[in-house]
Amino acid sequence: MSAIVANSLILSAMLFTIGVLGVMIHRHPVVIFMCIELMLNAANLALIAFNRHHYSAAWPTLDGQVYAFMVIAIAAAEVAVGLAIIVSLFKRRVRVDVDEINLLRG
Repeated sequence: MSAIVANSLILSAMLFTIGVLGVMIHRHPVVIFMCIELMLNAANLALIAFNRHHYSAAWPTLDGQVYAFMVIAIAAAEVAVGLAIIVSLFKRRVRVDVDEINLLRG
């Protein structure tokens, strides 16, 4: 494994760990969404690094890039739905807490 791929995977693991810790520690929904986006970007970096590691000049593939593009598209849809829910929470309440999200029922 080349040094570039190894360093990319180490960076990806560190970013993913920071994202997981942010999701577990913070209680504000916007910060949680930012940490989830950080985790998705870390997964994209790992996909691209693994694609670079398995790239062959005889049989070039773009599988890692295609999967990363799909993750970006899914993340954009997740942010659109999540931010709509957060905006509706901010309209109803002054203080928004993750534990109080079940108040949107009915």
